[in-house]
Amino acid sequence: MKCAICRTGDTAPGHANVVLQRDQAVVVIKDVPAEICDTCGEYYLADKEAEWVMRMAEDAVGKGSELEVLRYAA
Repeated sequence: MKCAICRTGDTAPGHANVVLQRDQAVVVIKDVPAEICDTCGEYYLADKEAEWVMRMAEDAVGKGSELEVLRYAA
């Protein structure tokens, strides 16, 4: 697929590190399967991975984590 950000690159399967921030909490999730633009590096998550990432981030924020680093494992 064409990248929606740079509009010149094509995406290919790979792995991305996702960083999410809410208030004072930062959640880093490593090695998430994604489609990655070969030009700008923007990544796109499938619904399954996006749901997992959001659930893990909500759990980290809910337990009061200030910094949480996780590795993707579905």
